Amino acid sequence: MKYFIVTVLSKGKKNEYGLYAEHKKEAQYLAKIKFSGMILKAVEASPPLEDQFRRLKDNFLSNVQKRKLKQDSLIAAIRQLAVMANAGISIHDSLHEIANATTDKTLQSVLGTMAEDINAGHSLSKSAAKFSYELGTLSLAMIELGEKTGNMAEALHKLADMLEEIRRNMIKFKKAMAYPRNVMIAMAVAFTILISYVVPQFKTIFEQLDAELPLPTKILLFLEHLFNTYGLYVLASIIIFFFTFKYALNHSKEFRYKWHQFLLKVYLIKNIIMFATLNRFTLVFSELVRAGIPIAEALETSTAMIDNLPLQERLLGVRSTVERGGSLHAGLKETNLFENMIIQMVSAGESSGQLDAMMQKVTEYYKMRFDAIIDGLSEAIEPIMLFLIAGMVILLALGIFLPMWEMGNAVQGRR
Repeated sequence: MKYFIVTVLSKGKKNEYGLYAEHKKEAQYLAKIKFSGMILKAVEASPPLEDQFRRLKDNFLSNVQKRKLKQDSLIAAIRQLAVMANAGISIHDSLHEIANATTDKTLQSVLGTMAEDINAGHSLSKSAAKFSYELGTLSLAMIELGEKTGNMAEALHKLADMLEEIRRNMIKFKKAMAYPRNVMIAMAVAFTILISYVVPQFKTIFEQLDAELPLPTKILLFLEHLFNTYGLYVLASIIIFFFTFKYALNHSKEFRYKWHQFLLKVYLIKNIIMFATLNRFTLVFSELVRAGIPIAEALETSTAMIDNLPLQERLLGVRSTVERGGSLHAGLKETNLFENMIIQMVSAGESSGQLDAMMQKVTEYYKMRFDAIIDGLSEAIEPIMLFLIAGMVILLALGIFLPMWEMGNAVQGRR
């Protein structure tokens, strides 16, 4: 954004106002809306020093406080926007009204800025693109669909339904993870307390032994020394590692790609990511095809909203195949992500001219597979949880009792 000084003639007096705009014409247009009078000229200039500091502070705070919108608030706002759009109310007025009515400060800021952008002549999709992090890629794709089809109300209704579905899946996932997570936290706390307070009581006894300590006891004594001597350093290292990892994930595409690649090899996680991605991809693609969007364009939009980079790369190959004149089912087959049954269904849909209906069936199939994984998540995690608990119990038991048994044997031998 550039800074312009606009000269306005009002009631026989010349007044100068400063404002930000992309270019000179936009500055004149914004000044015409904001200030009454005749626009004489708009000149690009350096912003005042205090204004530069204010914008720098605002940008820093916005990046620090940047966060996604609450799903409940976002879904409610989209449904309101859909109803108002269906009633013939302009998008600008609808956004302004919803922004004033909401109590969510982040949503209020996002919708208020979008309303200002639309008032300045920007499209809804262009304005929403500025808030891709807060709104999510799915919202951007469906808003773009509404503009392409000319039926924004229907696209927003469908977007709200899809976000509701994603929200329900997230709730199911959190519920499935709640019990194993709580059990593991409790065990970690208990293990830490035992290492920090119980093991030191035995340490003096172990040091009096004139014999080689068993491996489990050495591990316990090492952990006790690490926790009690370098505990704060370990905690600081974990925090630094977390923020460094998060920074690398957000700013390095190569690092993010390798991390996503690693996740696709991890037990359970790979299936959750795989079927969640395919479910979302086929859902958006089927809606775009049903709305009459060309297949290549629909593939580009639906692939752009995929978060996992390796999967996105493989699905981008489908678009390349279609643009070269190949069939959709051939492109899907080349990715090695889809089962043979799905390839045959898509092929049948292409041959019969009912691709949109067939893609909806494919979407339902992947939704069923994803739901099945989430429903069986607790049972799948239980063996891992039991293995970790058993490992901690065995380590504590052997680490403490093996030296005690050796002491008992030594005492009996002396007698």
